[in-house]
Amino acid sequence: MDKIAVLIPCYNESKTIGKVVSDWKKALPEAVIYVYDNNSTDGTGRIAREAGAVVRHEYMQGKGNVIRRMFREIDAEVYLMVDGDDTYPAEYGRQMADLVLEKKVDMVVGDRLSSTYFTENKRRFHNMGNSLVRRSINRLFKSNIKDIMTGYRAFSYNFVKTFPVLSKGFEIETEMSIHAVDKNLFVENVIIEYRDRPQGSESKLNTYSDGLRVLKTIARLYRIYKPMGFYSVLAALLTALSTVFLVPVLVTFFKTGLVPNFPTVIVCGFVYLAAIISFFSGLLLTSVAQQGRQNFEMQLLHCEERHKELDSLKEGDNRE
Repeated sequence: MDKIAVLIPCYNESKTIGKVVSDWKKALPEAVIYVYDNNSTDGTGRIAREAGAVVRHEYMQGKGNVIRRMFREIDAEVYLMVDGDDTYPAEYGRQMADLVLEKKVDMVVGDRLSSTYFTENKRRFHNMGNSLVRRSINRLFKSNIKDIMTGYRAFSYNFVKTFPVLSKGFEIETEMSIHAVDKNLFVENVIIEYRDRPQGSESKLNTYSDGLRVLKTIARLYRIYKPMGFYSVLAALLTALSTVFLVPVLVTFFKTGLVPNFPTVIVCGFVYLAAIISFFSGLLLTSVAQQGRQNFEMQLLHCEERHKELDSLKEGDNRE
């Protein structure tokens, strides 16, 4: 079991990965640096290995798939996750790792948005998109995470081994943030300096398609984790829609005693019924979500026991 593991998911980062590995070896000489090559074609893996990293491969394309593999395979007391594009300075790693080791924080968020991100980032709509996602999640989930989509984070053993990775791509950071808030995990923010990619290095994130995936992920997780809120809004919309069409029919009925559009009344009745079903679905699924949180707490206890076992084995190996 490693004390500190630095996790670097990579896809075609040959221009920067050597420097990133070297910077982390200087900043945290006791850490084990893992580079997971996600089907690179430019020699990223070779360069990382020559720089001193442990290189492994994930052949299913997508950042979420890479992180799933990392979390399954690596045991460590603290995990530092960083991108391989040299946008995140390694000097903040010690502070973030210490928060996990000493303060028992479950997830430390490297906050770009409170420092240099808006001036350093040159990609269209990214500034607006990051701000929109942050406001949406903090409002919907009543949280205070300063940077939802940052790729610079530190995790505890318990977080890594109990986090169900469902996302396949760049929406993985959004999923991590919402999971931590919903499960009442200990989250801290550390302000970091952000620097834009060096010239010649290209981002793999597609502003439009990946941005849409992030928004869909927020909606999906809100439905799963906050079903009463989601289905209450749906019930209110259905009720309002049905009322808009039903009121003119009722006005005519009270004036003349006649129902001019009987099919409208029938359809509105079914829409009202759908609204009632939606509301009670929210009530039912809220109980399911609460049961899921209770099961998660039991899972955390089992994970803590496993962590202690690994610590004992490590101490035994050190004595030998």
